[in-house]
Amino acid sequence: MRLVRFRSRSGIAQGILQDDRIAELKSGTSVDLTAIAAYHPLADVALLAPCLPSKVVAVGLNYRDHAKELGMAVPEEPILFLKPPTSVIGPGGEIIAPAMSSQVDFEAELGIVIRFRASRIAPAEARGHILGYTCANDVTARDLQKRDGQWTRAKGFDTFCPVGPWIETGLDPADLLVESYLNGERRQSSRTSQFIFGIERLVSFISHVMTLEPGDLIITGTPAGIGTMRPGDEIEVRIEGIGRLKNTMR
Repeated sequence: MRLVRFRSRSGIAQGILQDDRIAELKSGTSVDLTAIAAYHPLADVALLAPCLPSKVVAVGLNYRDHAKELGMAVPEEPILFLKPPTSVIGPGGEIIAPAMSSQVDFEAELGIVIRFRASRIAPAEARGHILGYTCANDVTARDLQKRDGQWTRAKGFDTFCPVGPWIETGLDPADLLVESYLNGERRQSSRTSQFIFGIERLVSFISHVMTLEPGDLIITGTPAGIGTMRPGDEIEVRIEGIGRLKNTMR
């Protein structure tokens, strides 16, 4: 099932993507095919970021090939940082290059969207707290990251977390192809089987640090091949079983 947020002539709503139309869910209902308020042709709506997280929890250095690329040791525990909810934009949204940075990089990532509140859960409980999976781009001002020695400013700018185009609920995330394409040229390609820390471990570990609320987003690290974007560039994140997230930079 593909869950979307979208804007139509009547406002912003949630729905289920069904081929070339969206079944709008009645306001305040759970994901239930019996609770349909209306149908909209996909061509008549604008897709938005599929979730509104209270926080974006990001994982650094979670692909073995990326660690090798950077010449860094494999971490013993997940490396966590936060991106503010104001960094989130949806498919087709513009990534805005900040004036204080001269190097803005793309990082293709698998996103996990939380369904049920999770606090101090065991790895075996993690899947039951997940709504589904989406594409994400951990946009980073690399020069500021190096200058600051920590990551808040470099990864926290408005528009620095494109997400979408939808949440895929019926997916096994154990071995998915994750790719990025800059202006149609493939730059990153790896599989989630290369994760250092798997989905269950990540959700459990994070839940022992902070409570995860419904709609929160975990982005799970990027593979080797990160690179720099310029104004006018199109960056596309493709994840097997989910779809394609396209954004431009200005």
